Amino acid sequence: MMAELLVWMFVLFFVLALLGFPISFSLGISVTVPLMITGALTLNTAGSWMLQGINSFPLLACPFFILAGNLMEGGGISKRLVDVASTLVGSIPGGLGMVAAIACVFFGAISGSGPATLAAIGGIMIPAMVVRGYSAAWAAALCATAGCIGIFIPPSVAMINYGVISGASIAKMLLSGVIPGLMTALGLCVLSYFKGKRCGWGGGEHFSFQRFLRSMKEGIWPLLMPIIILGGIYSGMFTPTEAAAVACAYAFVVGVFVTKELTWERLKNVLVRSAGTSATIMFIIAAASAFGKMLTMAQLPATLVSFITDHHISKVEFLLIVTVILLIAGTFMDQISTVLILTPMLLPIAQELGINTIQFGALMVVNITFGLLTPPLGVHLFMACGIAKIKFSEIVKEMVPFLIMCLIVILLTTFVPQVSLFLTQFV
Repeated sequence: MMAELLVWMFVLFFVLALLGFPISFSLGISVTVPLMITGALTLNTAGSWMLQGINSFPLLACPFFILAGNLMEGGGISKRLVDVASTLVGSIPGGLGMVAAIACVFFGAISGSGPATLAAIGGIMIPAMVVRGYSAAWAAALCATAGCIGIFIPPSVAMINYGVISGASIAKMLLSGVIPGLMTALGLCVLSYFKGKRCGWGGGEHFSFQRFLRSMKEGIWPLLMPIIILGGIYSGMFTPTEAAAVACAYAFVVGVFVTKELTWERLKNVLVRSAGTSATIMFIIAAASAFGKMLTMAQLPATLVSFITDHHISKVEFLLIVTVILLIAGTFMDQISTVLILTPMLLPIAQELGINTIQFGALMVVNITFGLLTPPLGVHLFMACGIAKIKFSEIVKEMVPFLIMCLIVILLTTFVPQVSLFLTQFV
């Protein structure tokens, strides 16, 4: 009976996903319809599984961080962060590309969202680069890639979700994304420098200490936010969930009383947008929790563990298989859904092979994140095309060096444990 349920679930899920249904609906229907057909369990059971999946205190961090990021965006901090980055590297060849990468690190450490980072920084930097003679397609490709940093650098919603479902320390999970995020930013800066040198794309104004102090004066309040969040978590002053609530209060105060750009009209839009995003994520988590419960009842994870051990598949071979699976899954599913669906299946195998739970979570999130840069989902590519007002075919031509750089980050995160684990030893 459970085998029949499993077949129905996977068939329905992939059919609905390929037909373009939202992932949350695909997951929910693929759990409930087989129960109705086979009569194996009641729909009340599926409903209780969904409620259990979101009845978690650590998960409250997700909507709070989403709201905090939107409050900071509505408070007009994007331009201030860009100004700070511009004073540091803006005068170097390809400097505006470096500014975009560094600004995405700053904003990602506030918002925890890739699309929000791309929209906030790309909306400023892509037009600015085009005015300075940069190729619109190349600028869009760079910002699309840089926006990914916002997903796995802390505070990361995807890392929090993995921590909840795996039982891993959320504080350590957040730290595990720092080095991959900085590596991605460094890779983008290197690509920007050589591209700028070859094409004669100059930077901005030469470095001026006075201009730096002026930009820091304007940007100090938004820059303090990640310090308060991460410092509070790792000093033990508050939990990640409490840190998210503090971040919301801080973002509100800065937007209303410091920058004074968070008007009542903007605040209403921020609340509506945050509620919509949070509801979508929570629905995905609820449906994925029921889906994962069905997989566990059908003993699929245990079966996969037995298969791996019986066939003597090595740790390296397993990691290569996982990398391919995640890269494929990331092309047509969002990060949260992929983490919630694949973690219950793959994590037991990783643990059996002696792979650290934190490292496995980091490599999962980093792998899946770069799926935003590949069709058919390719959310960041389509967003960047809209900002730059170019055709999709134009940005695809410029993506090759960026994808190679992303692959290097993926391989280092996957096969060099210290990339994700080095900072976690200090918590």
